[in-house]
Amino acid sequence: MASIKKRIVIVASGSGSNAQAIIDACAKETVNGSVVKLISNVPNAEALTRAAQSNIPSNCIDHKIFSDRDSFDVALAEEIDAVQPDIIVLAGFMRILSDEFVAKYLGKLLNIHPSLLPKYTGMRTYQRALDNEDHEHGTSVHFVTPELDGGPVILQAKVPVFEDDTVDELASRVKVQEHKIYPLVVNWLCNDRIALIDMKAFFDGQELPECGYASD
Repeated sequence: MASIKKRIVIVASGSGSNAQAIIDACAKETVNGSVVKLISNVPNAEALTRAAQSNIPSNCIDHKIFSDRDSFDVALAEEIDAVQPDIIVLAGFMRILSDEFVAKYLGKLLNIHPSLLPKYTGMRTYQRALDNEDHEHGTSVHFVTPELDGGPVILQAKVPVFEDDTVDELASRVKVQEHKIYPLVVNWLCNDRIALIDMKAFFDGQELPECGYASD
């Protein structure tokens, strides 16, 4: 018997394509959860439009009106807590969260980062991969911990890097994989198959290696 659907909040800053992938997966019931709210820190973010089109409640908390990061994080936490979610999904959220915020939701907070972590934390990952003439690039879904992009990896997807690639071409290839693996990992958390224990990721009770779950 399927477990009760988990309540999901998505936090996004931009186009919201990963948010859309999760919304669609919930609608198709390939994710055992429902998106109860989408929050953005950018007033004109396309993610807010996507939420409206899917009849999902949304709100903007513009970080620019806050005097510091901590006060923004307090307001964001209040907005999240108002709907009592089980899971918080960062989907292209371009703000660094305070240690206090992360600690509050530890084990319930997921992020996706466009690199094969621990390689290329931070920004401009596609350009850095091209500059270094990497043969492969990819994306990582990880638990969020206080260390920026440093939480334990749950699942990665790799793509080839071709000699004449542009940033846009590489990003587009990675996005295809992101839209597959992020809903999958969200569903794992909905079904209590993954857990953060002592700052390590576990899948079905087994500790995952640094690169996360691997089918081989």
